Amino acid sequence: MATAKNVRHHVVIGSGVAGSQAAETLRECEPDARVTILTLSSLLFYNRYDLPKVFRGHRDWREFLAYPAEYYRERRIGMRRCSRVAGVDAKRRAILLDHKEEIRFDTLLVASGGRGYVPEELSEFRPLMHPFSSYTEAMVAANEVPDRGHVIMLGGDMIGLDLARTLLDTRHRVTLVAGPQTFWPHEVGADERPGLVAALEKMGIEVVEGADAGGIASIEKGARGLSSRRVLFKDGTELYGDVVMPFFGLVPSVEFMLGSGVDIERGLLVNPALRTTNEGIYAAGDVCQIWSDAERRYRFYYGWKNVRAMGDLAARNIAGGADPWVPAQDETLHVTADGNIQSPFWEYE
Repeated sequence: MATAKNVRHHVVIGSGVAGSQAAETLRECEPDARVTILTLSSLLFYNRYDLPKVFRGHRDWREFLAYPAEYYRERRIGMRRCSRVAGVDAKRRAILLDHKEEIRFDTLLVASGGRGYVPEELSEFRPLMHPFSSYTEAMVAANEVPDRGHVIMLGGDMIGLDLARTLLDTRHRVTLVAGPQTFWPHEVGADERPGLVAALEKMGIEVVEGADAGGIASIEKGARGLSSRRVLFKDGTELYGDVVMPFFGLVPSVEFMLGSGVDIERGLLVNPALRTTNEGIYAAGDVCQIWSDAERRYRFYYGWKNVRAMGDLAARNIAGGADPWVPAQDETLHVTADGNIQSPFWEYE
């Protein structure tokens, strides 16, 4: 049994798929260690891919939890909810929380994920859009959309298109304002795009092509007696709907790591073992760029299975391993023989 002096403290920032898997693996690998999860969320871990269920009548937050509170107590995983990280001092191995509390660590795993990206030219219209990246946001959006209502979707990344499948299945109308971020994070060639757009239209999505973020002049409240939202394009055309929802991909949540001494590009830069430029700090999930020996560059990996595998690998390497990253799923987008879209980003448990 480890003594109080040499018990290691592993801290995980983020309670999503990567962070929760990492905490579970750390407990398996080091039964005597102290494991703590810091999360900004007020809820315990839930899978954001389940959020479209709010349009099927699932509104109780307890239905979305992956594990009950007892799960964490039984595994002696400390869960610090509503904890905003203000900064990290890599040299001192200290985390500063927004309310000025300091937490010391032996190892740190950053699995803070990403937040929805909105292009700068549309940022002034944020108050008139409904994001969909948290349980609270999902509930607000669901309450705003009437039965068989009309959703205007901007961008159309794979998370948004997954939601569109549920909306269509529940007899809502979906209009996609397509642009460069459509099908993100897949990289789609110009020759592939027409077939993929045709597959979206086969699903029942109304696609407005050529009206990317640069083509939108404004988003406004609808006039009395009309739908609650109006999207006006620079060519004078317009769309009316009940809500406008942005799906332009994700931006890694790494602001609190600025000044930490860890190298950051768009995300935290990690080697194939998922270790950052500080030997005591690792990263996993949407927040990190992994060095690819084959491609000779840093790159992001997405998808539920990849994110979970990153959390598991990072934890095993924190516990003394040195295994390199091997993707758990590919990132290829397909149109099947019968004209349907097949994406690994829609494959999750």
